[in-house]
Amino acid sequence: MEKIKDIVVVTGASRGIGKAITKVFLENGFTVIASSKSTDKLLHLEAEFKAFQDKLILFQADLSTKDGCISLANFIISKTENIKVMVHNAGVFEPGSLLNEEDEVFEKLMITNVYSAYYLSKYTKELYQKNAHIFTICSIASIMAYENSGAYTTSKFALLGFTKSLRREYMSKNIKVTAVLPGATLTDSWAGVDLPADRFMSTKDVADCIWGAYSLSPSANVEEILIRPVLGDI
Repeated sequence: MEKIKDIVVVTGASRGIGKAITKVFLENGFTVIASSKSTDKLLHLEAEFKAFQDKLILFQADLSTKDGCISLANFIISKTENIKVMVHNAGVFEPGSLLNEEDEVFEKLMITNVYSAYYLSKYTKELYQKNAHIFTICSIASIMAYENSGAYTTSKFALLGFTKSLRREYMSKNIKVTAVLPGATLTDSWAGVDLPADRFMSTKDVADCIWGAYSLSPSANVEEILIRPVLGDI
């Protein structure tokens, strides 16, 4: 089978910010590999994006495990020799005090939020050519600690550090790397919160920022996108 050129990969693509990013690249004519842990959510995504069925490739993978990351990397390799855009969006949030939560919570958040980006970057490194663009979906929590989010904040600080290191390593190869640091965005993570929708950013806001950064000339690299609700953090 002939491999696809200029493919886009989005992890955590079945809902929220990942779904919005998937949509903006599909709308602009790209073929997108959309990965998620949930098969059911991928099927819902397929139904919602039926108009793009020839451009949407689904793959179920649990990126909280190294084996899941490797299985996704191998699938990507089977489909393309050229990743045009990689969006490391897979992530998980669980509230908790850093020194009082179960060890497994800290380990789960570090593996899902940081290791998944590391392993996918490592095992697909041969697929990035000049002018490719890598995005990591960090967080406001990458630059400031929040109460009752110890493991999450630690993982997001680490992800920003990983992104800065990746930027340094790819700079001489003309491969772009961008950290995206969204504030409160209206996703399922905020379900049940008694605040109006206009107190949040939309997932489309974040996706549009990513598309804007991608659309710049080959000589420009946006290193960080820091985006907050107009009324500030929640």
